[in-house]
Amino acid sequence: MNSVMKKLVLIPALFLVQVVQADVLQDIKPLQDRWAEVNYSMTEEQKEKAYPELLTQADAVVAANAGKAEALIWRGIIKSSYAGVKGGLGAMSFAEESKADLEAALKMDSQALQGSAYTSLGVLYYKVPGWPIGFGSDKNAKQMLEKALSINPQGIDPNYFYAEFLTEERDYKAAMSYIEKAKQAAPRPDRLSADQGRMQEIAALEAKVAKKLKR
Repeated sequence: MNSVMKKLVLIPALFLVQVVQADVLQDIKPLQDRWAEVNYSMTEEQKEKAYPELLTQADAVVAANAGKAEALIWRGIIKSSYAGVKGGLGAMSFAEESKADLEAALKMDSQALQGSAYTSLGVLYYKVPGWPIGFGSDKNAKQMLEKALSINPQGIDPNYFYAEFLTEERDYKAAMSYIEKAKQAAPRPDRLSADQGRMQEIAALEAKVAKKLKR
């Protein structure tokens, strides 16, 4: 195939990829918006009622976007958040399902949504209890979160969650450095509500770490 022919084939292929990506991003946008509303604006009791409905919506998005990592990532995030709301042993099934979704997304496209599957897996690993109750692992958490940071070093989420992990590890000085990076992250125009909520979490974590550093 000559170079001209290669260009003619390549241009439609690239256009198709861009259209497919735009479709899945458009489909996950309502999930992102509703998740931010549920996560940051509702009481625990309201969240208990809202998350099952949001999961049903996420299932539909995944079904409509077979093979798309972005859809699986967001269903995994929602399941993980629901597990956090339920707490206790009743949360383990949702945590395990979240892990399965995120691992499947990594196999499809590890770079999707700027490595968000790595970030979310890292969070699961340090929040879920270890064996014999669950699959929690500080070693795996560190590995996943550092991988997320290698993909998106300036992102608000990977920096915040790594700071939270380091806080749990009692490495307060290092945690504060990542808190500062999270605070300086560029705003996401399509995720303003989520950013506002995350900044509140960053402020709370910063106050906690600052108190530890003064001791």
